[in-house]
Amino acid sequence: MNQNGDNNYYNNDYGQGNVNQGMKSPYYQQPVPPQPPQRYPAPAPGGLSNKGGGVFLLGLLVGVIIMTLVGSCTYVGVRLYHLYDDQKAKTASTEGNSKDGILNDDSMEKLEALEEVIGEYYYKDEDIDTEAMTEGMYAGLVASLGDPYSVYYTAEEWAELMQETEGIYYGIGAYLQLDVATGFAKINGVIANTPAEEAGLRENDIIYMVDDEIVQGMELTEVVSRVKGEEGTTVHLTIYREGEDDYLEFDVERRKIESPTVNYEMYDNGVGYIQITEFDDVTTEQFTEALAVIKGSKAKGLILDLRSNPGGSLPVVVDIARSILPKGLIVYTEDKYGEREEYTCDGKNELNMPLVVLINGNSASASEILAGAIKDYDKGTLIGTTTFGKGIVQRILPLTDGTALKLTISSYYTPNGNDIHGIGIEPDIECEFDSEAYYEDEVDNQLERAKQEMIKMIK
Repeated sequence: MNQNGDNNYYNNDYGQGNVNQGMKSPYYQQPVPPQPPQRYPAPAPGGLSNKGGGVFLLGLLVGVIIMTLVGSCTYVGVRLYHLYDDQKAKTASTEGNSKDGILNDDSMEKLEALEEVIGEYYYKDEDIDTEAMTEGMYAGLVASLGDPYSVYYTAEEWAELMQETEGIYYGIGAYLQLDVATGFAKINGVIANTPAEEAGLRENDIIYMVDDEIVQGMELTEVVSRVKGEEGTTVHLTIYREGEDDYLEFDVERRKIESPTVNYEMYDNGVGYIQITEFDDVTTEQFTEALAVIKGSKAKGLILDLRSNPGGSLPVVVDIARSILPKGLIVYTEDKYGEREEYTCDGKNELNMPLVVLINGNSASASEILAGAIKDYDKGTLIGTTTFGKGIVQRILPLTDGTALKLTISSYYTPNGNDIHGIGIEPDIECEFDSEAYYEDEVDNQLERAKQEMIKMIK
């Protein structure tokens, strides 16, 4: 189960690689859980005639309970109040030095106070998991940045993501992307001959629930971990699909998925076709082989399909761009300090045949780098719909305890200096995807339009 791809690269200590990672509809509203019915004791025979000792004792008992609760709340309030006073005093005495950074005396003391209060008053001791609380604290720190692409990974999550870079995992065979606007994960691609395709899942399906649990607001990694599982087990997905009157329910088997990142074929008219589904560690080699076959077949033109490609590794997409582009800049990044890093091409392997590139709203990140460079150099014709618009780069930072941090570190720009973040790349020829023709008649209207344009170019 691959995730929305990011432009990722490791720091130099760990080598370079990639970790794959994003309406008018009912999924905007959270369902309100039913309220338990109110239950009141039946009145004693004779109405309120039992107002002697019974009512007095009841009132006394209630009074004791209330005083106990008030006393407890007072203790907690005083404890936290003293903490606030201490913080205020420290802040005044140190002229703000205690507020520098988040790991200071004030924050540590407050954490200790919170832990003390939880330990003293939380009603289910057996449910307190200190390790989970600690991991949640780390995750919350990163989540507070408000950047959906910066994520803290536990050791287990990190190990799973590393497994995915090998192109083999146990899941259903669908690519997931975070829909930032709604907080849900959506399917932005389905791998052929996998359980996802067999079950009837489609691109742009919104995952509303996994095993009857609403997943809105969850990190994409958490949704993915719930969908994945042991081989041979099933996962129940509740799907919102635009155009349907109600949610759709799917039981999908988990199997071993070997995900090819490059597919290719030759058409009878001498036109080659290469599809790149994501930019993984193995993609460069797979693309090199596909391009060699296409050239060896004496192709007159090439259709490059980047639709629903969520992105992936920055070094990988740069390597592939060097097989297509002329001499010059491929992409450049700028960090918070204004430091610029350029990725260039020597032009020795420039593609010397007509090129058409297919894109859509799920083409993101690294696929936008390639499409943007091709457009800036007027190296090919872009057909489809405007791309996702992810123009930022993440760095993966593995930590010594087996956990990892993915952090947004820079913005990237096309060769002409275009910042496409939140904007996307517009096609040269707008062509909306006809899902009805595709799913009912197996006709890919965007691909057919690309073939038509290619015929014009090679005549």
